[in-house]
Amino acid sequence: MSIDAAGSDQYGAGSPNLASGGEYAAWAALVERIRAGEEQALAELYAIFSKGIRFQLCRQLGPQELDDKVHDTFLIVVEAIRRGNLREPERLMGFVHTIVKRQVAAFIEAAVNRRRNQADLEAAAPVADESSSPEAQAIARQKIELMKRVLSEISSRDREILTRFYIYEQSQEQICREMKLTETQFRLLKSRAKARFGELGKKRLERRGLGRFFLRASPGRMD
Repeated sequence: MSIDAAGSDQYGAGSPNLASGGEYAAWAALVERIRAGEEQALAELYAIFSKGIRFQLCRQLGPQELDDKVHDTFLIVVEAIRRGNLREPERLMGFVHTIVKRQVAAFIEAAVNRRRNQADLEAAAPVADESSSPEAQAIARQKIELMKRVLSEISSRDREILTRFYIYEQSQEQICREMKLTETQFRLLKSRAKARFGELGKKRLERRGLGRFFLRASPGRMD
């Protein structure tokens, strides 16, 4: 589906009243460089997200998991540009803000669903502590085994990023330094690896009927 940014004048940079012809030309050139696969063009677009778009998402959704929200939205924009969904490259920022609005709505809907699911699970759970029951221990072992299998199915680079960041809790700076990655490369790789892990994990959970248990005890930083 193509997105027409013409209706996004309220967002400033996409408005013909606020953007000069030179700025329009610059946005169009940036879009073409992204389509051509230029790494520096991605970094320039990400710099925009790190400021204005980050502030917008924080204002509407709060600071929780803000980095992931910014980067997930950035990836959606980049993939849309690469697929040719931006019909008017010079209207890049109107296009960006249209996607941001949709993402905000999607994040809010997902948060509401998570709270509803959690409330249902808590209401259905026995009053007694299940953590030491044989069933709970068996489920815990199955989840650990499942995560190991999913990690073994993704690429070695994705696996290294996820285990360094989420299991060993290494800082972004340390991972970038030791893996020789830029900040943008790290965020791109982490987001894609996380999405792939979630996709494979969900498929296995559905096959084994462990979905509701996994929701209750998934690792904190993986949310």
